[in-house]
Amino acid sequence: MKKLRNHHRSKKMATSLSLLMMLSGLIASQASATEGFESLPGERSCLFRYGPVSADPYINVAYPDAAVKYWGAAFSIPKGAKMHLEGEFPYSRYMSLISYDEGGRPVQSLPDYAIKPLEGSDNPYRVGNSRDNEQRSYYVKVRDAKPSEDYTGALVRDGFESDVIHAPSYANGQQVLIYRIYAQDQNTGETAGSPLPTPVVTLADGKELRGQDACDALNAKQMLRANFSALGIPVAQYIELADQPDKPLGFPATNPAKWHIQLDRKSLLGIFTGDIDPNSRRSEGGFYPNLDNNYIRTVVNRKLGPVFVLRAKAPTTPKTFNGDKTMGTGDLRYWSVCSNKGFANTRVNDCLYDEHIPVDQNGYFTVVVSRESDRPRNAFPECGIGWIPMADDGDGVFDEDASIVQIRHMLAKPEFRQAIQNIYQDKDIPSVMGEYFPKTFYTTTSKFELFFPCSNN
Repeated sequence: MKKLRNHHRSKKMATSLSLLMMLSGLIASQASATEGFESLPGERSCLFRYGPVSADPYINVAYPDAAVKYWGAAFSIPKGAKMHLEGEFPYSRYMSLISYDEGGRPVQSLPDYAIKPLEGSDNPYRVGNSRDNEQRSYYVKVRDAKPSEDYTGALVRDGFESDVIHAPSYANGQQVLIYRIYAQDQNTGETAGSPLPTPVVTLADGKELRGQDACDALNAKQMLRANFSALGIPVAQYIELADQPDKPLGFPATNPAKWHIQLDRKSLLGIFTGDIDPNSRRSEGGFYPNLDNNYIRTVVNRKLGPVFVLRAKAPTTPKTFNGDKTMGTGDLRYWSVCSNKGFANTRVNDCLYDEHIPVDQNGYFTVVVSRESDRPRNAFPECGIGWIPMADDGDGVFDEDASIVQIRHMLAKPEFRQAIQNIYQDKDIPSVMGEYFPKTFYTTTSKFELFFPCSNN
């Protein structure tokens, strides 16, 4: 038995190392602007060259939300120079600029509602403002310095306004920013109806450079010098964590599911080891996480049942997909449920976000996670059931039955006490979230079809 286990591990490790080499080559191709990079789908600019990161067919890595697109920039502001970004607020639920260090840990977020618009323009992300105003320009200064405030972006802060993002340099002067767009309005294109932000550099002698000239001065074609582990746990380490002897079937998945908040990387691995530090800084354990989100996640496994079901009360949010004229309000700005591969692969299978999750007359939602072949015939919006796929190869590395399910809460109103933002230890997740805490179970396709009759029948 031990010999078979070792053979299985060796085979999986060989496959996983091949995948790792492929991903490494992909990132290198992005950085050098080769023919392969140009053939990748998606819009880019001379500054925001890394991306778009999202669900397939885009660059699917670091657990992107499937309703989101991310663009990364690696650059260095010349000595004595100043840099700013000029942009137009996109037509979407949310956008932000967030800076990171070499470990993929967030430094500072400048969320949409906090960005000071140019004179004569309006910020469409502020509650009650027009979302379709054509005057929607902004100007953001980028500073090579650490922020004076440890802003986590967890809660909406009324009256907060800024035109500065701090992007401190690391690794021979490299700076990193990620530009995000969540839930673009229908039919607005990849960049949600507005171009990617344009860099402007003012040199020490006062000369102003724009566009490609600014990118050249910023050395924006440089390789991303981040630690590779920022994009996922090393494959060999993941297999060692997942393949522990004498663990129960489907380890570390449980029935019902055990949920964890996102803390530092050690606590992320603690899902497998049990070593979780509740005092660690939040939002550092993910893979280039969004500071304006907080997460709970769980490991699920088909060995406990081919159909995983979660049900909870749905937080309220603004509605924007159909191009609402004004920005609304709610408990949260945005929330979603996602199915992902394992912590070494970090691909998203798919997500459902708030506007696309069926909610019943009592304000509750039910979401099914399964392989396509196991999808219940009533797991469709027409029957009031949301569905998200598991991958046929499971975690993509070791266990073809394992997946990750995670829930995002973005920019909670201070009055919404059940938000994930208010949870500081795993043990408090159910008590803080109350009715919004996901009750879960595993079942079979036919049993789910029997116990959840289609509401339209």
